[in-house]
Amino acid sequence: MKKLCEVIALLFISSFGYSANILVEAESFKNKGGWVLDQQFMDQMGSPYLMAHGMGKSVAEAKTTVTFPETGAYYVYVRTFNWTSPWNTAEGPGRFMLKINNKKLPAVLGSKGSQWLWQYAGKVAINNPDATVSLIDLTGFNGRCDAVYFTTEYGNIPPSDVKELAKFRKEKLNIPDTPAQTVSCDFVVVGGGIAGMCAAAAASRLGCTVALINDRPVLGGNNSAEVRVHLGGSIELEPNKGLGRMIREFGHAREGNAKPGDYYEDEKKSEFIANEKNITLFSNYRAVSVKKTGDKIASIIIKNIETGKEICLTAPLFSDCTGDGTIGYLAGADYTSGRESRVEFGEELAPETADNMTMGASVQWYAVDTGKKANFPLFKYGVEFNDANSEKVTMGEWKWETGMNRDQINEFERIRDYGLLVVYSNWSFLKNELKANVKYRTYELGWVAYIAGKRETRRLLGDYILKQDDIDKNVFHEDASFTTTWSIDLHFPDPENSKKFPEQEFKAATKHIHIYPYAVPYRCLYSRNVDNLFMAGRDISVTHVALGTVRVMRTTGMMGEVVGMASSLCKKYNASPRKIYQSHLAELKELMKEGVGKKDVPDNQKFNEQKSLEAPRRK
Repeated sequence: MKKLCEVIALLFISSFGYSANILVEAESFKNKGGWVLDQQFMDQMGSPYLMAHGMGKSVAEAKTTVTFPETGAYYVYVRTFNWTSPWNTAEGPGRFMLKINNKKLPAVLGSKGSQWLWQYAGKVAINNPDATVSLIDLTGFNGRCDAVYFTTEYGNIPPSDVKELAKFRKEKLNIPDTPAQTVSCDFVVVGGGIAGMCAAAAASRLGCTVALINDRPVLGGNNSAEVRVHLGGSIELEPNKGLGRMIREFGHAREGNAKPGDYYEDEKKSEFIANEKNITLFSNYRAVSVKKTGDKIASIIIKNIETGKEICLTAPLFSDCTGDGTIGYLAGADYTSGRESRVEFGEELAPETADNMTMGASVQWYAVDTGKKANFPLFKYGVEFNDANSEKVTMGEWKWETGMNRDQINEFERIRDYGLLVVYSNWSFLKNELKANVKYRTYELGWVAYIAGKRETRRLLGDYILKQDDIDKNVFHEDASFTTTWSIDLHFPDPENSKKFPEQEFKAATKHIHIYPYAVPYRCLYSRNVDNLFMAGRDISVTHVALGTVRVMRTTGMMGEVVGMASSLCKKYNASPRKIYQSHLAELKELMKEGVGKKDVPDNQKFNEQKSLEAPRRK
């Protein structure tokens, strides 16, 4: 066997007798060109991947250098997916090719099959050990490449089963079963959205060493320029007026969803975390497994979404700020999902019978006026638009919402892809087939999200479950913590859109039920059966109905701040989150009243003050 060669810490080369094999992960490409790195579905399909998200325009090639174990002839296989296959049996639009040095291999990739598969790309002669491998996008319509496999033995392809493939990857990429690096700290926060940022910062300012895990290159979650949802809810309210002041330090000044990326001021979020000396940010790392000792989490494993490197993190305390409740789920925490029945918690707004419906995920978008004629390719892959059912608009924000009747975790790639499908299909109709389309002739797509904005998946159960009755009756709890002000805002399929697209609706509607500001119990912020697990964000202990008011991001930021404060008390007293409620609640209340936000930062975020502050109580 020849010497192991590695290009970006991801290339593992092995020889088995006469067969030489190389696995090249697409996410490891040194130059990604115009391709984007998508990690949203790696738990389900096994890996991050590169995607040609060009909105109908071919993107620049991605390329990297590969060192082969020996020269000679190699057969090449590519793991890819025809993403429109759930709606159309024809060849899909995500077409791309592979180029080795200056030679394109003959196969068009990404347009066939109905699942992730290894597609044969062709045969190539390697005359020099070092070669350039490139992905050549042909359409700009979201072709995707997970990995490229070279072998001197025809038909010797990697496994397709996700578990077997995961083992195969580790072997080929020389990733040990036990991570070589272990990092210990006081508090591990998983999820770099607003809730996670505030949890980490509050704990840091109160003396905890914190590891903050974020599986994207930018912080902010749904409030980042990748998703573009503005901050909702009000901060600095009684009974704990100190809570939320820290959001002034990174919150954006301009309102609006689906606006240009600079509206969301991602650089302020980065600076906010970077300035905290006690926080170590693990950017581009995703939590993939949990180890427990008894009823406590002992450690988690995080994986870099580009290099595959794994790190073990140990701590006495953890917080699940993933939105999906991923850490709680992996740790065996009690959770629920979907809609409870009306009788279970006595909620008037709940359905009579429990079901699996959730609020959906949004793929937001907008078009821009170029001032001259702009063309768009004809795009028809299973959803037909016409003059009667098309959306005659140049932007789509939160109402473009999909997947309410599907599993928002295990089917999320399909849910996101349907969001892309309807955006492209509708825009194609407006540009190419609508007779009275003068308005659209000079417009082109300016931005389409590929990171979908989720609203609801798992909800981890705590010692208390917030319900509608608490809010309607303004029930007092001694452990009142953050204050929720947003209306009970529960999205459901838009009836008119459902008539036009039966069982394939892509728009949502809502009815805002205004509330009085309500202070939510601290007991909703820690797991009832995993003793050292906090949660903050849309995965806290609430019913589906109550989620409608707590899920907006200024509110989730205050949750995080409370969790960070409580973690500092856990460290101080060597106590569990529950013990803080039982024995140290008075001290937590003092911290919440004071807050840990800087006091010299002006509030430039008045645009979203809650209308419910002056609304009459709902009867």
